[in-house]
Amino acid sequence: MMKKLLPAALLTLTTALALGAAPAAHASAAHAPAARASDGPSANGLTADARISTAFTLPGAKVFPEGIAADPRTGTVYVGSYTDGTVYRARPGARAAEVFLPAGTDGRHTANGLRVDARGRLWVTDSTSGVSVYDTRSGARVAHFEIPGSAPRFLNDLAITPDGTAYLTDSVRAVVYRVTPDQLAAGSGPLLPAYDLSGRLTPSPAGSFSLNGIAADPAGRFLLTVDMTAGDLYRIDLRSGGISRTALTGGDLKTADGLDLAPGGVLRAAQNTRNTLSRWQLSADGTRARLVRTVTDPSLQIPTTLVRVPGRTLVVRSQFDRDGGPMPSATGAPTAFTVASVRGF
Repeated sequence: MMKKLLPAALLTLTTALALGAAPAAHASAAHAPAARASDGPSANGLTADARISTAFTLPGAKVFPEGIAADPRTGTVYVGSYTDGTVYRARPGARAAEVFLPAGTDGRHTANGLRVDARGRLWVTDSTSGVSVYDTRSGARVAHFEIPGSAPRFLNDLAITPDGTAYLTDSVRAVVYRVTPDQLAAGSGPLLPAYDLSGRLTPSPAGSFSLNGIAADPAGRFLLTVDMTAGDLYRIDLRSGGISRTALTGGDLKTADGLDLAPGGVLRAAQNTRNTLSRWQLSADGTRARLVRTVTDPSLQIPTTLVRVPGRTLVVRSQFDRDGGPMPSATGAPTAFTVASVRGF
């Protein structure tokens, strides 16, 4: 287990964040006005208001949250801290989250991607090392997988397919790792690449991130993962292993961080330094995606990821551009750390 984020990985994070559009002016998160949501070029030309408010707060002065997951069985939401690996839990109706897994639990240093699987287990990635799986009732760790060796890596986000297989992106190596149900049952092992996209990506500036958010087709046919620097979306066929670029119409996915794919082919993305949420309509086979709507508002405070829950979308307000955050141009003290509730998106 490494004791800190590898310098090369930290460089790629700060460079990637800097490559996006400059962060919009800071605004109060607790009482944000309705943001303007605009229909995409291929939509019907109408505009509508997206209502942004605060879903709940996160305790602590240096949280800088990154990941989020919802348990559909219980309505509980989990949020991870990028800076120290704390995992927070917000029970249904709570206006403030509580600490579920304290900083440093099981040697964890960050908490990037989070997912709750069909059996209610919480998966938490540590960008420096690997992924841990927790019992959400007891908080006990039930499995752990590490990337072997000491070469630069940045384990970022994950998705879980209907058969229980987990897939995880590496933003430095441009690979997707895999953990099968049999490996999960064994409880531990090396985290090994299943798909290598490094030779397929659009060339980007040295030191920039590549793969970030990842989402699984609800039918288990394919994965979608985004190259946040080039703004491209890639489709991985889980039957053939084929990798192709999804054709985007009406926009791009530059600075895209977290992804959420809902039944019916609705793909939502958080585009961090643009302070933008985008909604796309995916073709049935995942080969094409059309931009339907965007929401841009400074009160999103560098949104790193999002999750759809009944009636609204929950968005992580990372505040990565504030003092103590990982952005190289960070300036100004952060406000209280919160998760946003976005309706009408």
